[in-house]
Amino acid sequence: MELNDLLLKDGIDPREVIVLRHKPTSSQLTKLLPWFAEEQPALFNAYQQTQVPAVEKVMLKLAGPGHVASFIGQSPGKATFAGLYQIASSRPLRREEFWSMPEHEQLKALGSYGFGEDDPRETIEFFDLHETGFLSRWKGRLIVDWNAERSWWRRAHQNSLTISAILEDSAFVREMPDWEYINLSWAELLKLPRRWNEALSHWRGIYFIHDVSDGRGYVGSAYGKDNLHGRWMNYAATGHGGNVLLRGRDPGNFRFTILQRVSPDMPADEVSRIEATWKERLHTRGPHGLNEN
Repeated sequence: MELNDLLLKDGIDPREVIVLRHKPTSSQLTKLLPWFAEEQPALFNAYQQTQVPAVEKVMLKLAGPGHVASFIGQSPGKATFAGLYQIASSRPLRREEFWSMPEHEQLKALGSYGFGEDDPRETIEFFDLHETGFLSRWKGRLIVDWNAERSWWRRAHQNSLTISAILEDSAFVREMPDWEYINLSWAELLKLPRRWNEALSHWRGIYFIHDVSDGRGYVGSAYGKDNLHGRWMNYAATGHGGNVLLRGRDPGNFRFTILQRVSPDMPADEVSRIEATWKERLHTRGPHGLNEN
């Protein structure tokens, strides 16, 4: 069975469908885009609502009755279904209008190219895409074969996209790794899947912030409200978490890892004692590190 068979069965003309296989060049966005499709649909849609000139031209012709069949490239030669969107309408955006949208600023922080100064267009077309209920139960589960990796968009009626698998669980919901392997950028902190946030809210322990710009580090501890999640969300909101030596630094250079998990009922003074030993071992006190004391 092919994608076109499913479209026709639902009364959708494949001649009015453009198929996109999203595969960002940014490693951060590559990791996060499936989560956006699953849990942050507005941000995922913002990623695809403006396009390069060739795709923009095709979508303009399809505006009204046409659709975008969205897929994400998670493995070579395959594409995972993310939704079918009606191209309801479109309107041109000037560059300043484009960047005034908060979603575009968020995507830029993760490496999305956006509507850059090197783009010769005076305006970029913004498409009003409405997600339909088409195969919604198979989002993240329906896999099609995608030959020719470089061809990331195509017209549905001119191509055969064979259904190769229907997964039991969504490929967009990434399992949380063991705590030793967590290594997050500042931009990723506010974009984590719900199940990650839930786990972090139960974990208390010692964490490390590494500034990749100069290699200096900061050791902190989390044992208060919402534990690691609560503490890291404070960094996500402020960039410095109230720490003097982190103020004025670019949080876009920060990496967050966990040095040690501790018992959920460990007294605060004992957590602080362990924190101090990590400061000594990693030499993070000033002037060599970013801890004041």
